[in-house]
Amino acid sequence: MNKRKIFIFLLLTFFLSWILALLFYLSGENWNISPLSQITGIIYMFMPLLSAIIVQRFIYKGEVKESLGISFKFNKWFLIAYLLPFFISICVSLFSIMMPDVSLSLDLSGFYERYRNIFSEEQIQTMKLQFEKYRYFILIMVLIQSLIAGLTINALFAFGEETGWRGFLFNELKNLRFWESSFLIGFIWGLWHAPIIAMGHNYPQHPKIGILMMILFCILYSPIFNYIRIKTKSVIGPSLLHGSLNATAGFTIMFLKGGNDLTIGITGIAGFISLIIIDLFLLLDKEIKNKKIKEILGG
Repeated sequence: MNKRKIFIFLLLTFFLSWILALLFYLSGENWNISPLSQITGIIYMFMPLLSAIIVQRFIYKGEVKESLGISFKFNKWFLIAYLLPFFISICVSLFSIMMPDVSLSLDLSGFYERYRNIFSEEQIQTMKLQFEKYRYFILIMVLIQSLIAGLTINALFAFGEETGWRGFLFNELKNLRFWESSFLIGFIWGLWHAPIIAMGHNYPQHPKIGILMMILFCILYSPIFNYIRIKTKSVIGPSLLHGSLNATAGFTIMFLKGGNDLTIGITGIAGFISLIIIDLFLLLDKEIKNKKIKEILGG
């Protein structure tokens, strides 16, 4: 393990990312409303990739493709990585309904209420009329759009992150055991989100507590990402998982009324319960139990 190399990567990644977040903050724009936040978010996601290339290629003069885990030798686990978030979103929705003061809202009344601070009353009324008129068509199109986005544009953006976490870091931490690697990468991944979480990303109602929630979320999801990385033998697998995760996140709260960003949805307590259950299943896999990453990959 080259600790100096890892430190340089983390320093560069956090510096570039957090400077970008600071520039957005200084612009005075609202993260949850401004179109500028989408542009900032996309660039933010590519900072780990940029940092990994700078460190690996230009500072340490090493090859990039293998060290970042870039491989297109597909197997069934690529499909599993792509579809898993859709299954998780169903579980999250079920656990969300069990949360206090949360109910099913098939008329999307909860959805409209959640976005009243973003859309005008006139826009919400227009959305209501359109949904009532084209209910099933809209639902089918949203599902198709999510399926396509998770496989294409979302996966591409996620690739910018994953080449840093499940590419560079995963490779540099191969001497750690599976669960040690998962925890450390998850913690770093979550902490990296801190500035944009503080500005309202994912937890607009609780931005301060949201920072801790995001770190916990990333720690809980990290073993699943690492597992997919091992099974696919490529960073493309985690990129597909990440892309589908972002594409399906909205489904988990779309038909719910009540609750808040700490309790419902994939990044809330309902999501945590779902991820813990999957992590418990991973504990049953003897292939990864008490083994170092390099031993698992070698086997």
